[in-house]
Amino acid sequence: MVRFLTPLVLASLSVTALAAQKCSSSSQCTDEQYPCCSQYGECGTGAYCLGGCDPLASYSLDSCAPMPVCEEKTYTWENLDNAVSQDKYLGNASAADWTYSGKPKTEDGNLIMTMPKNSVGTLFANNHYIWYGKISGKIKSSRGKGVVTAFILLSDVKDEIDYEWVGADLTNVQTNYYWQGVLDWHNSGNISVNGGDTFNDWHTYEIDWTPEKVDWIVDGSVQRTLKKADTYNETSKQFQFPQTPSRLQMSLWPAGQASNAQGTIDWAGGAIDWNSEDIQSKGYDYATVGEVSVKCYDAPSDVKKTGDKSYLYTNSAAMESDVAITGNDTVLGSLGATGLNMDLGAKGSSTSGTSSASNSIPTSNGGSGGMSNSNSSSSADSSSTGTSTSSGSETTTSSGFSQGTDATKGNSAASQSEHVLRGSLFAVLVAIVGLVTL
Repeated sequence: MVRFLTPLVLASLSVTALAAQKCSSSSQCTDEQYPCCSQYGECGTGAYCLGGCDPLASYSLDSCAPMPVCEEKTYTWENLDNAVSQDKYLGNASAADWTYSGKPKTEDGNLIMTMPKNSVGTLFANNHYIWYGKISGKIKSSRGKGVVTAFILLSDVKDEIDYEWVGADLTNVQTNYYWQGVLDWHNSGNISVNGGDTFNDWHTYEIDWTPEKVDWIVDGSVQRTLKKADTYNETSKQFQFPQTPSRLQMSLWPAGQASNAQGTIDWAGGAIDWNSEDIQSKGYDYATVGEVSVKCYDAPSDVKKTGDKSYLYTNSAAMESDVAITGNDTVLGSLGATGLNMDLGAKGSSTSGTSSASNSIPTSNGGSGGMSNSNSSSSADSSSTGTSTSSGSETTTSSGFSQGTDATKGNSAASQSEHVLRGSLFAVLVAIVGLVTL
């Protein structure tokens, strides 16, 4: 997944966002007061410094808060007591397993990710990072043109392993992987799903991730394998293999909304129907999630370990060997705090934070927060800045990505990086980053 610029919409907050500094791996945050580059490419404090905070694009490597270590657990959905909205989370993964945006609900023991008319959908992100392990989800995708469901692993430096479902095609699930946000057009692949109805039928989707390989497993059968040995890049002399601590993210988003670039809409099967059968009968498009489980594998044998509480990047190369396991705390004292001053604004602290919601909770006009690609290579637009090519494969990196605006506001110009990505085979999701205010 490329570096993206889309931020987050928060319900019940009437925020007029101040102009925030944009950030990417090639344009770091420059203000120590707002040092954290959020997953969506803007500088701030508080929630910007937690899950998804990109240390390579931040003011310094230690601007982001340390990442909570993996926790082996099985999740069921009698209620949402183990989840908090983005504006309520300060990094205590022991108190909240999940952070969400949008309007999720539970029904009959399942999690329902909803997307009401003219909204930007739902994101559900696990607060415990996984550094090799196996994730499993029992899922019914959404359906309809322009509607995309996703189940992914995404690291703060944009290593990524994906499943995603395009609602216009209920017979297949798309798979993909990325290393540090570099797009390689050869990395995608489809898996046919037995029964040919990913919306009405339950299927179990697993990602088995080790230091040597990744297996994509559907209904207990390995359908695709990526070997680390096959990802070596002769030019960079690196293995371009997902290898850094990642969060499980589940999402539902309107790739076919009118404000997105045509390449995204085409990939999603066409323009979204805001008067779909499901919106008419239930009030929203939706994807259904049953039991989700996380199994943690051992960290690499040569990892530097000084505790058992958090993962921390120690070098800007951001490879496997540049991650340590530490005893550092993961909890911020307030929404004004950062990794540089974790206790700022905490009760009883001698310092106080004055950061407002506009620069401590990422806000957005809508969009996925990821990147999307179409099936038509003829539509690629190479005029964008921020791209690079590596020898031996068609790869690009992007300085940022913004996937549209609020669905109620009509068309907007596609971002430069979105034009670049129009020629790709499949889409890579993504985190829906909007709390919808209806």
